[in-house]
Amino acid sequence: MKKIQIPYTPRKLQKEIHSNLKRFNVLVCHRRFGKTVLAVNELIKTALTLDLPRPRCFYMAPTFASAKRIAWDFLKHYTSVIPDIEYHETELRADFPNGARIQLLSCERPENIRGIYIDQIILDEYQNFPPNMFAEIIRPATSDRAGKVIFQGTPNGFSSPLFEMYQLSQQEESWFGKIFKASETGIIDDEELKEAKRIMPPEVYEAEYECSFEAQAIGSIYSASLSKCDDEGRVTKIPYDSAYKVSTFWDLGMQDKTAIWFVQQVGTAIHLIDYFEDSGESLEYYATVLQDKGYLYDTHYFPHDAKVRELGTGKSRFEVAQSLGMPVSIVPKLSVQDGINQVRMTLGRCWFDYEKTKQGLDALRQYRWATNEKGESKNRPEHNWTSHSADAFRYMCVGLNESKHWSSKINYPQLAIV
Repeated sequence: MKKIQIPYTPRKLQKEIHSNLKRFNVLVCHRRFGKTVLAVNELIKTALTLDLPRPRCFYMAPTFASAKRIAWDFLKHYTSVIPDIEYHETELRADFPNGARIQLLSCERPENIRGIYIDQIILDEYQNFPPNMFAEIIRPATSDRAGKVIFQGTPNGFSSPLFEMYQLSQQEESWFGKIFKASETGIIDDEELKEAKRIMPPEVYEAEYECSFEAQAIGSIYSASLSKCDDEGRVTKIPYDSAYKVSTFWDLGMQDKTAIWFVQQVGTAIHLIDYFEDSGESLEYYATVLQDKGYLYDTHYFPHDAKVRELGTGKSRFEVAQSLGMPVSIVPKLSVQDGINQVRMTLGRCWFDYEKTKQGLDALRQYRWATNEKGESKNRPEHNWTSHSADAFRYMCVGLNESKHWSSKINYPQLAIV
């Protein structure tokens, strides 16, 4: 292939990053740093120069829509000078004449990534990724050809996956990790920073521009209530008690995730003893999962849309569940905002099993309001990997509030005073 001049002139800091990258890299960058441009051009360089057959490079964002919005135009712009390159719009894929490929992905459907090999991947806005995404799916896919990984994003509290990766980068010599603060890079002029600091909430400014992990997770919906759970020791070991039946609360997905919380009411306390999620599976599959758990069940609570009949079968998922012998009830429809308020009122009675509910609890911690670039709330939750767990938990709180027997209090025997 003849020499190609990509229309990209890296800034000084971008050039330093390109020169210092190792196999695993963590870039914590302030807004407007130019990390997406850097990432796309790093992928292009690898696709054009890697001395391996059919290089496979990927850019992954929290959602497919955000991947397209953030990176697709950049990818087409910087590769437009390459003769005979082919773009596949529906798959967000660029096929190079040398057999290389760059494709944009999302972590909404992780099963789509299994079975592929990765020569290089950019994990953008990694603070919004599922906690186990890298270890369980991405890392194994890089093993065959020693693929390279770049984690990048902006801080969103200490509990985010980005902070975990940044800590690892500071401990491992084979990793590269660096924080780029707006007050130090000189990319944004002082007057613009002063104006941003004046109008933005302090915690948003500190996270977005000064890359502070100490700022509370931006827009976190349940952070205060869950912090209280931690402080009061209500995230601990909660064993299954066979004296109490288990109810389950579901968010039902078709192609995306189905999330299930397993709950026991013990007096006025709500014990979250287990959690399960999967995607692309039938109700028969989930019925088997429930059976394998070995719990004694009371009722399985589905969201209000479970009674909608599907075009393919003519049956609703409510009807299918009943045919499987599952005692099913429908949670009353409530607005998302009212449901969130119900969760906040209920969390004070909740106890979580640390090990069995960790996946769901991680999602609740990261569930947040959607915000614009100024940190202003859009008055709706962000739709990402956390949504299914949070929705199922919201249905739980609404369902418990609507069911009178759930609010009954155990009358413990009184000791006689002699």
